[in-house]
Amino acid sequence: MGKSERIKELVAILNEASKAYYQDAKEIMSNFEYDKLYDELVALEQETGMVLANSPTIHVGYEVVSELPKEQHEQPMLSLDKTKEMEALQSFLGNQEGLLSWKLDGLTVVLTYENGKLQKAVTRGNGQVGEVITNNARTFQNIPVSIPYEGTLILRGEAIISYTDFEKINQEIEDADAKYKNPRNLCSGSVRQLNSEVTAKRNVKFIAFALIQAGEVEFENSIEKQMQWLDGQGFETVETKRVSAETVGDAVGYFAEKVQNYDYPSDGLVLMYDDIAYGKSLGTTAKFPRNGIAFKWEDEQAETVLKEIEWSPSRTGLINPVAVFEPVELEGTTVSRASVHNVSIVEELELGIGDHIMVYKANMIIPQISENLTKSGMNPVPEHCPACGEHTEINNDHGVKTLFCANPECPAKHVKRFALFGSRDGMNIEGLSEETIQKFIEKGYLHEFADFYHLDRYREEIVTTAGFGEKSFDNLQAAIEKSRKVPMHAFLYSLGIPNIGSANAKLICKAFQYDMDKIKKATVEQLIEIDGIGNIMAEKFCEYFKDEKRLDELEHLLNEVTFEKQQEQSEVQSMEGLTFVITGSVEQFPNRKAVKEYIEQRGGKVTGSVTSKTDYLINNDATSGSSKNKKAKELGVSIITEDEFLKMW
Repeated sequence: MGKSERIKELVAILNEASKAYYQDAKEIMSNFEYDKLYDELVALEQETGMVLANSPTIHVGYEVVSELPKEQHEQPMLSLDKTKEMEALQSFLGNQEGLLSWKLDGLTVVLTYENGKLQKAVTRGNGQVGEVITNNARTFQNIPVSIPYEGTLILRGEAIISYTDFEKINQEIEDADAKYKNPRNLCSGSVRQLNSEVTAKRNVKFIAFALIQAGEVEFENSIEKQMQWLDGQGFETVETKRVSAETVGDAVGYFAEKVQNYDYPSDGLVLMYDDIAYGKSLGTTAKFPRNGIAFKWEDEQAETVLKEIEWSPSRTGLINPVAVFEPVELEGTTVSRASVHNVSIVEELELGIGDHIMVYKANMIIPQISENLTKSGMNPVPEHCPACGEHTEINNDHGVKTLFCANPECPAKHVKRFALFGSRDGMNIEGLSEETIQKFIEKGYLHEFADFYHLDRYREEIVTTAGFGEKSFDNLQAAIEKSRKVPMHAFLYSLGIPNIGSANAKLICKAFQYDMDKIKKATVEQLIEIDGIGNIMAEKFCEYFKDEKRLDELEHLLNEVTFEKQQEQSEVQSMEGLTFVITGSVEQFPNRKAVKEYIEQRGGKVTGSVTSKTDYLINNDATSGSSKNKKAKELGVSIITEDEFLKMW
């Protein structure tokens, strides 16, 4: 194994160990072993001059800027000519040899190194002028911030987010409407952030695909040699295959098969002459350089029949048209739906029920309608919102027509409220996802919270909904029925009253003796007497219960639920007035939530961060270097183990 490969391996091993230790509270190697590998990495970095951006030996200083400065490229960045024909690739090569590689679908970035250090990173922009993103680039997961070569190096590559990381980031976003549409959009937004700390969290990677300048280095007139040299400098380079006119077909077949499970977004391939001088001698056209050509994937198409157009309301008020058609196989999967994006496209395609349409997967991923073969005439645009029944409006923005719901109280605009209602700390309706809520609202099944308890009215429709069946519906119904009996504090939290979290809901219920009538009639003066309830919180709480519509909905909901009888407080309030923070793994309790409940039952308070008001930090590893431990030591806060905690109380 070469030294650069060993550096990459050590960085991956040490970062995995750090994540396990600091984030997951577990050890996958001893401190001795970690230190040994760390010292080996330091020695290799000093010997080679190669330091990766995610190396544990460096710490990135994040920067926030008001805007990204613009900069003109020294050489215009032209796009390649494109083809979908194999014959065009063979004709392009002639008797030359070339390099076939992925055409990655991210954001092109130009890097400049001086004296072995990253000096500048600029986006492609419009090809003439790009945006300077140097501090953001320093946070890319695999970019070298130091390299062995000390001359001026300029190279191009693609900033990219893998499908794996894209899915992870989207899974952390509860709001279905706020999820990112594809990795390219997420990458573009991440790279061009004004706060480099945001970029760092997105796991952006840099894949080098072209060397522009590296004086006094001998590449033997070969792009392939350039890529090998860049790899030796610590860059991750794009996968390539050396081809001739006779072998290019097999190489395309290799990439076409691999793209099905390839983790980086790719919208085709790039073919470049390996002979650098020959490629330069051909010059450029007005639009394209002649030394390369892009091969776009041939989109597989299928004919099918349009069954209906669903108009899908969203949190923004936009009502999106979705074509539902007879299922067809495309790129190895079955598809039956495609977004039509807006009213203008529905009109242009002249869509009507029963029309024969051609569908495809754009870039082999996103189902789209390419053509309407019969054009019977568009469906009428709905005059009423499917979610709330109020009148719709058509907006015309620069010739693009979109449909909107003008009702500010439309349930589709409040998916988050419905999701919070069913959350674990609220009514605890297991298996209720935000996507499911969105579907139910779009279909008109949910208008207010009490409607959850009458979904059985729509059983026949729900069990035939995509992603649902008899078993799914029965499981959801069982969870809803179980939620009818609920602790009062969980019910209060589930209403989504501004600033009222689970802990504050408990305080309020306790202060008003678990009497819902008293809680509804609470005054600001009464509320601010409760420790932990401030003036703004109290005002928002009272405003909620003055809203007539909210009160009507609350009465409907109260008819559906009963409150668990509050057990008399048998525990001595031995922790009253004390504030705790819990960190790390626990051994005597099932989880940290159980420790929190134990403390609250005895009058104590649990917060998420260590401050001067914290009395005790509970941590079974009192010697760890975690941020909470460090803060506790700085402030003189006592750090105690679970055993010590249980002995004290």
